[in-house]
Amino acid sequence: MGADNQTWVREFILLGLSSDWDTQVALFVLFSVTYLLTVLGNVLIVLLIRLDSRLHTPMYFFLTNLSLVDVSYATSIVPQMLVHFLAGHKGIPYVSCAAQLFFSLGLGGIEFVLLAVMAYDRYVAVCDPLRYSIIMHGGLCARLAATSWVSGSVNSLVQTTITFQLPMCTNKYIDHISCELLAVVRLACVDTSSNEVAIMVSSIVLLMTPFCLVLLSYIRIISTILKIQSTEGRKKAFHTCASHLTVVVLCYGMAIFTYIQPNPSPSVLQEKLMSLFYAILTPMLNPMIYSLRNKEVMGAWQKLLGQLSGLTSKLAA
Repeated sequence: MGADNQTWVREFILLGLSSDWDTQVALFVLFSVTYLLTVLGNVLIVLLIRLDSRLHTPMYFFLTNLSLVDVSYATSIVPQMLVHFLAGHKGIPYVSCAAQLFFSLGLGGIEFVLLAVMAYDRYVAVCDPLRYSIIMHGGLCARLAATSWVSGSVNSLVQTTITFQLPMCTNKYIDHISCELLAVVRLACVDTSSNEVAIMVSSIVLLMTPFCLVLLSYIRIISTILKIQSTEGRKKAFHTCASHLTVVVLCYGMAIFTYIQPNPSPSVLQEKLMSLFYAILTPMLNPMIYSLRNKEVMGAWQKLLGQLSGLTSKLAA
């Protein structure tokens, strides 16, 4: 077998969710609608925060970053998946596969770190409200956001580089909806122990460490809320964190359930479901969670709709 045949595969074939045509058409329609809702919801959240000066606070600065990450993550996976639902040939070029892995893995890591940063923001807001504006100043917020983007991107660059240095021989069928890390590593025709160790280390650094920071933040937050004498005060403090806590449970819960378990590695079905969860469900739900469970955002929506209604009336007159 020649050297080229041992190390290079020109393209990969993504096996996806189903080979049944009717099922693929149904999934195409379903995921097209959810993707459009995801893009629309996150873009509207970003625009709303930009347009309403009352939302120019650290919490909404981080929410803007979260929305950008969500829509970017969905875009790194869903359009390719939609094309494959209706395509007879479900190939993805070698370079495109590497790019998809880099962006999806990087954006996933950014989101986990960003959620820990948002937990710290909520911790300061509840536990030290009088000094909140002093502690969470613009410079610190920018550095925390930058740390999230840089850490996720660097981890992804390292993982993508070492993964695509593995010889794939003639293995080109990826049993997944996208070029997911574990699915690509499984194609290697050499021992992948070092890659598995690297994946475990990055999981600890970018998943468990932020999760522990979130946990510590919420232990302090809950402790502080329980010390508040008035029921109204406790309710107000809880509502300050309710949206973020819901998103945290969704994001960290699925990842920990999949990767941190007695079984040494998740099943192929679990990997596919997790990718769908993060690419479709979470990005679509996050704007809804932050809108429906947040009085400030709801108020901003009402104000914006009122202004649009008034403008429409003037134009009609």
